[in-house]
This record gives sequence, structure tokens and C-alpha cells, in this order.
Amino acid sequence: MDLSTADPDTVLDALDRRLVCALQVDGRAGTGRIAEVLGVSARTVTRRLARMQQAGLLRVVRMPDVEDAAVGALLLRVRVLRGKVDTIAQALADRPDVPFVDVMLGGQEVGAVMLSDAGARDRLLYGQLPATAAVTETTTHAVLHAFSDAGQWQAGYLDEAEVAALTPAAPVPPPAPVPSAAPVPSAAPVPPAALIPPAAPVPATLTHPAADRPREKPTLDELDRALIARLSVDARQSHAALAVAVGTPESTVRRRLHRLSAAGLLRTHVTVDPRLLGMAVDANLWLDVPPGRLAEVGTALARHPQVHGVFATSGPANLMATLFCPDHGGLYRFLTGTLGPLGVDRAETAIVARAVKRAGVPLQRPRTRP
Repeated sequence: MDLSTADPDTVLDALDRRLVCALQVDGRAGTGRIAEVLGVSARTVTRRLARMQQAGLLRVVRMPDVEDAAVGALLLRVRVLRGKVDTIAQALADRPDVPFVDVMLGGQEVGAVMLSDAGARDRLLYGQLPATAAVTETTTHAVLHAFSDAGQWQAGYLDEAEVAALTPAAPVPPPAPVPSAAPVPSAAPVPPAALIPPAAPVPATLTHPAADRPREKPTLDELDRALIARLSVDARQSHAALAVAVGTPESTVRRRLHRLSAAGLLRTHVTVDPRLLGMAVDANLWLDVPPGRLAEVGTALARHPQVHGVFATSGPANLMATLFCPDHGGLYRFLTGTLGPLGVDRAETAIVARAVKRAGVPLQRPRTRP
């Protein structure tokens, strides 16, 4: 569907937006469970989701683990010659190690996220980009800490009870081995709890609660990687479809997905144009924050319902936040009413003109009006 000629407010109705939000809570939720929570028929849920997917309005993909993928990722700001922005944006979007690409307002900057090893990183930053005549300057920020990311953002069309009903129960990871203890006198028994290492606290920086993370990540074999690859293209594939695709019994697929979920490796992301959810403005904020208040400010921003990503970074700015707003007035109110009281030293606001790629999914390019 061409959103350059359609009114985004009329493309999805209220129920469509609630269905999108249900998938933001749990991208693999079954149609029956969604229907029960939202109070509609399963047939209605199936029909509407199919319509949105077939029209290219909605896609659910696996999102890399925030701690593995975000920390160490590179946030690129690539300045280009006027008239060359689409060429550079598409070249970056064609790379499998660049999951996010945006064209910024003004047409002379491309924003991108790069997840790569040092070799590919160095070839891009020190060879390919400098050798491209259309590129005038590149600023690179390394992510030092992720307070929240796009996989945790929800558009807010569900109430708390509905979100709670759709939130999957946290899988229970295998228990940590209990260390052996030296014999102790019977007069001073050791409480059983003292033998078990305390669980890592759940981060308070997420926009909604995260499942407890296992102490150690599982070793992935060929089948695990095959399942992850399939879900990275379409996270709503059924167990039966996945079993056929990888040539493994369905019962095995169920067990493997449960283990991967318990390891925090099955997060999902709903790729949808934010304008369809009433968010007409997408902005990146590059902030200078006193180092002693970096964690406090990052945590506060991550909890705001309009913010869909907050990262502590290296480079000219030490905190980067991304947010959706209903309009430019909403962005102004965020800057003055939310950001202002946090005591940020300096803020640069860059508005996204067009999203080219999100969570590894290339987005449809709007056609030019006649």
C-alpha cells in the first residue's frame, strides 16, 4: 500500500491497531488467545492479520537479543551530497549486517545501525564509505549500554489487563548447579538458600518487564540456527510449518523453541509504519548528559511510552534516544515537558523523513506523486 497517497489515519481502524499492539506484546501469540483477550472472534483476528500482512503493512520478525546485539553496535550518521541520499541509504540497507536504515529530514543524512565484526566494520568505515564520492562525512557512535530497544516498544492501544493477559509467562531456565559445600557443624546449619547464587536482578530500564535471563546462554547447534533464521524472516510461523521447513519432528521444534525462549533468544519485533498507529513524527535525539546522571536519565527515558530506544554511546553525544510523536507539537511538548526537567546539557533533534529498513526488514518505498 502506498502511504504517500493514502491517509495513514484511515488505513488501520481501532481494532487493527489493537491487533498490532497485541503482537507487540507477544509476536507469536495465537489468534485464539488474541481473540479471547480482545473480545472478538478468532476468524476476525485471522482475517484482519492476513489482510495487513498481504498488504505489506505488518510483519513480525525475530529481534536479536538486546544485550548481544545492541551493546557494541555502531550508530552511523552518514552525511551525503544532496541528491545522493537514496543511493547511499539503499546501499546500506542491502547489507545483512545493517538492520536499521533511515533517511533524515533534509535529504543530506542517512542514519544506520551496524552489527558486524571488526573486519567488516573496518572495511566499511575506513574503505568503502570514504571511497564513495557521495559521502561527505561519517560520524560513528558505539553503543555502550542499551536501556531499551525497538523490540520493547508498545503503541498503547491496550489497557494494562490486556497487556498482562497477552504477556507470555516467563520460561523457567534450567536451575543453576548448587555448589558443593564443606561439612559444617550441626549446631550451625547452612540455610539452603545460602547455597544458591542470587539471581541477577531484572533490569528496571525496560518499557515493560523482561523475562529473567538465564545465567549462561545455551550452545546453539545447526537446528537452533536454522530455526532462528526462519523466525528472523517470519516470527509467526507455526511449529508445524517450522518442522516441515527444517525437516524435524514438530515435538522437537517445540522443545527447541522453548529452550531458545528461556534463553531470551526469541524476542519479536512488529515492523509497521508508525504513522499507521497515529505517530506521524519519528525523531532521534542526540543528548549530552553529565556522566554522573547518565543511568538516571537513560532509565527515565526508557520508561516513557513514546520512546522506542535509548542507548548510552561513545562519540560527540553520550546518550541517544528514539521516539514517536503524534505530530511536531507533540515532539515540542516532549522536549520541553519531558526532556527539559531531566537536566540534559545539550540536545540535537533529528527527524526521520523516511524509514528504509527496520529490524532487518526492507520497507516499501513510497511512490512519487504524479
